[in-house]
Amino acid sequence: MFPSLEIKLRRFEELERQLQDPVILSTPSRVVEIQREYGGLRKVAHSVRTFNQLLDDIAVAQEMLDSETDPSACQYAKAELKQLELQRTKLQTELEDIVTAGDSITRGGLIMEIRAGTGGEEAALFAGDLYNMYTRYVESRGWKFELMESYPSEMGGFKEMVFSVTGEGAFHQLQFESGGHRVQRVPETEAQGRVHTSAATVAVLPEASEVELVIRDEDLRIDTMRAGGPGGQKVNKTESAVRITHLPTGVVVKCQDEKSQHKNKAKAMRVLRGRILEAQQRQAAEERASQRRTLIGSGDRSERIRTYNFPQGRCTDHRIGLTLYKLDQIMQGDLEEMIGALVEFDRQERLKGIND
Repeated sequence: MFPSLEIKLRRFEELERQLQDPVILSTPSRVVEIQREYGGLRKVAHSVRTFNQLLDDIAVAQEMLDSETDPSACQYAKAELKQLELQRTKLQTELEDIVTAGDSITRGGLIMEIRAGTGGEEAALFAGDLYNMYTRYVESRGWKFELMESYPSEMGGFKEMVFSVTGEGAFHQLQFESGGHRVQRVPETEAQGRVHTSAATVAVLPEASEVELVIRDEDLRIDTMRAGGPGGQKVNKTESAVRITHLPTGVVVKCQDEKSQHKNKAKAMRVLRGRILEAQQRQAAEERASQRRTLIGSGDRSERIRTYNFPQGRCTDHRIGLTLYKLDQIMQGDLEEMIGALVEFDRQERLKGIND
């Protein structure tokens, strides 16, 4: 009944076999890639297997009922069949929700980039606040995050932060955070007590596996250099920083946080895959623009999606018109209500598209 989910089940079973292959197990980096994809598919695979087993059980129960002649046994078979059909209806609804959500429901990993926008040092401080907000939310969900790149500002903020998040449902929940985030508050740099408006941009990139997105070595230009910024003499004397350019698309990624050139290259490749996959998905979405499209799915960084107003203690998402007067809690990582509303809005929009 769900061809797209059957494909995911077959992919999950293929990954199960690969995790038992001694050749693959001898390559730790490959194992990590497979486990990341395997974890994202586990919930869907379990649901599809359960649903298929239910269909088999219903067929057997129906066959027993049709062949039964004893009244008491027939009554028992009817009750069992009814119970199985109720389970099927409930699970079918869950699977329909998964299909409606698309690939985001099975993608566990993501890379988030936060960049300071207009507003100078205040924008950099706000970018740091957003980073703290998201990492607290990630921790509350039991997901894992890894800092991949950071460029601090002079007053303790950040010009740019790049980090990965891994966990079941992580991408599905955070996919709509891409866009422009605006803050209205009295900055630490303001002596007169006036409210200023500053901005930062957030990009949520899907974490792409080597299987999902093949990048040829001949399409890459890899440059190494000494790491800049803080880090001491050891960092600056070592050519550990890596810049990778994907020649066909012009996408450029630089990574210098690690002292090891190998580790910096590995991190840069993860970000590169995410940016390329994001561009491909964005192009596919634009090609479907003539159809009904959710208002919150564009992920355009230039689009202002949310305002954090500190004097009034409110946070407003402009895409769905939701305003919450609990800004302090939100900045501490309490994003459940905001993110839940965005995910549900997207679900309803997709259902309209299916039913139209």
